[in-house]
Amino acid sequence: MQISSAAARPAPHSDVLIIGGGQAALSAAYFLHRFGLGDRYQMLDHAPGPGGAWQFRWPTLTLATANRVHDLPGWGLVEAVGLDCDQLPAATAVPDYFGRYEEKFGLHVHRPVHVRAVRREGDGFRAELGDGSSVTSTLIINATGTWDRPFIPHIPGAADFRGRQLHTHDYASPAEFAGKRVLVVGAGISAIQLLIEIAREAPGSQTFWCSRREPVFSTGPFTPEQGREAVARVERRVRAGLPPTSVVSVTGLALTPAIAAAQRDGILAWRPMFTRITETGVCWDCGTNTRAGDGSDSTSEHLDVDVIFWNTGFRSAIDHLAPLRLRAPGGGITMTGRLATVVDADPRIQLLGYGPSASTIGANRAGREAARVAADLLGASPHRQPVNK
Repeated sequence: MQISSAAARPAPHSDVLIIGGGQAALSAAYFLHRFGLGDRYQMLDHAPGPGGAWQFRWPTLTLATANRVHDLPGWGLVEAVGLDCDQLPAATAVPDYFGRYEEKFGLHVHRPVHVRAVRREGDGFRAELGDGSSVTSTLIINATGTWDRPFIPHIPGAADFRGRQLHTHDYASPAEFAGKRVLVVGAGISAIQLLIEIAREAPGSQTFWCSRREPVFSTGPFTPEQGREAVARVERRVRAGLPPTSVVSVTGLALTPAIAAAQRDGILAWRPMFTRITETGVCWDCGTNTRAGDGSDSTSEHLDVDVIFWNTGFRSAIDHLAPLRLRAPGGGITMTGRLATVVDADPRIQLLGYGPSASTIGANRAGREAARVAADLLGASPHRQPVNK
């Protein structure tokens, strides 16, 4: 099976079907070539172009503020884009890099192709596609990540709010919040970066910030040991069949100069999570009529806002795998294998972007491991092979 064009139709069958087209998917494809399986897989990506979720990020996100993006194996971003790339917009620089990477190594990507459902069929699987057709495979490497599943927690009264609610997934620019009272919800780096951006660049806006836990900022450098421990915590959960937590949520937040300046300027005035949403805002301990729209410290108060901006993370985008009935009694999918990429209930299925591989910290290692497992299951020898240059 030789597929060299993204415009070519998917082959009716492949030994390995990769679903997704982001970092983990490309890493898996790269190593499948390394392990001599370059003509035995195909990749289906529902995005319109290369870049995974990065192509949908907000325009002001740069490579520097996106933690410089982990390189793909074999050819780094600096080699592809240039030495001075920190200030490039991630939404264009990363897709450009991923596209060049696909071409350089001859990766077999079809897009846009939407996988609606995956079902077992005989000794393998049938993936039903959005156009009504289907393809079959012996193995599945699912690498659909989380971007398509924005998460907003259930808070009483949410449907009553007359203002605007949006998620990180929907953010475009600070200009849309000019003159608005904006409540940013979340404790991750996206919440903090966007809170600062709106406060500084949306004329006439007022910003407020709350989350379930108060973030802890670290003044020291983020070490490889911390990264490994963060991945290990999430890995322990998925091996037990529990829903994964975010790798990013346990890595901590670095006290950057921009964050330190925002603290000095009073932008990062944190308050705990509200208990209810009303027609005009949010409230804490809503049993009284106290209304404190000025941001006072009353423990029973109401805050009037125009916008509730949820920066509350994502969940794994795996609804298309529901017909396979993979979930364990604990609510998650029990994972096994060296890096917890293998579904315990069916080792022919691997999940990348689920649990410990759901970040740039673990995506490349997970891609390599997925290719190695596929090579073992197909009886191939997972030794390095020449790769197209």
